[in-house]
Amino acid sequence: MVIRYLEILEAIADTGTFTRAAQKLCITQSAVSHAVAELEKQAGTALFQRLPKGVALTRCGVSLLEESRSILTACRNLDRRINHLEENTPVNIVSSITIASFLLPKIFNELKASFPQIQLSVQVASANTAIDILQRGNADIAFWEGIAPKGNFHTILLGTYKLCAACSPKFDLSMKTLSPDQLCRYPLLLREQGSAIRDTLDNTLALANLTAEPVWESVNSLALIKAAEAGLGITILPEKLLWDSVFLKKLRLINLDKIKMENQMLALFHKDKYITKPFQILIDQLKSNHTLCSL
Repeated sequence: MVIRYLEILEAIADTGTFTRAAQKLCITQSAVSHAVAELEKQAGTALFQRLPKGVALTRCGVSLLEESRSILTACRNLDRRINHLEENTPVNIVSSITIASFLLPKIFNELKASFPQIQLSVQVASANTAIDILQRGNADIAFWEGIAPKGNFHTILLGTYKLCAACSPKFDLSMKTLSPDQLCRYPLLLREQGSAIRDTLDNTLALANLTAEPVWESVNSLALIKAAEAGLGITILPEKLLWDSVFLKKLRLINLDKIKMENQMLALFHKDKYITKPFQILIDQLKSNHTLCSL
């Protein structure tokens, strides 16, 4: 069924004649007659009663018009929106946990302040999972921690954060400074393998031919902080995650000898990605955002 035929049906019902319907729609009367003939052929019944001074819908015609109203309304709404489809398309973001916790809210607040109509959708995942989601095309852009992964990506540097070791003030730690070997002898409370934080630690220890053997492993940084506060061992997390506990003296930072760990925070998207207007706004904001800095 042709949508235009339904518009003609509606116009005839509104005007009462084929002639006035043709004038209303700026088409010929023969086009109106043809549309009615086609509709009646498909319906298998008459849709109009021919009257001396015009036409009127039959009961079947009324039924068809009633069912057509919602279709015509939807089509007209779409017609009004079609030139703005791109502006109304959300930007799908996948973000690693640390960036989602601290950096992403700043980005969103500034973006919404300047562009309140922009639509953003966020999924939070581990760093490796985030890249997998981006590569499968289920996100427009990924917020990633660590060294930029191999691939055909545009990369925007968002900032850096420092990794620190911490334990409870009551934890039995006689030395003020720990070497990598000494660190590995203590019970370690670490993020899961595959996370950017754990990868940085493992790569750092590997340079000294060492391997971390955690007694507690979690995808949840807060769980590790609570375990460290309880005196269960040493945790290694972004410095900002530890600030509150250090300030409240529930944790103390540990000096690490010859260990310097820092992660980059990056925004990645495919080089051949089609850039919608909202996506371009996000990219421009990330490149110029003055709040992006080291955590």
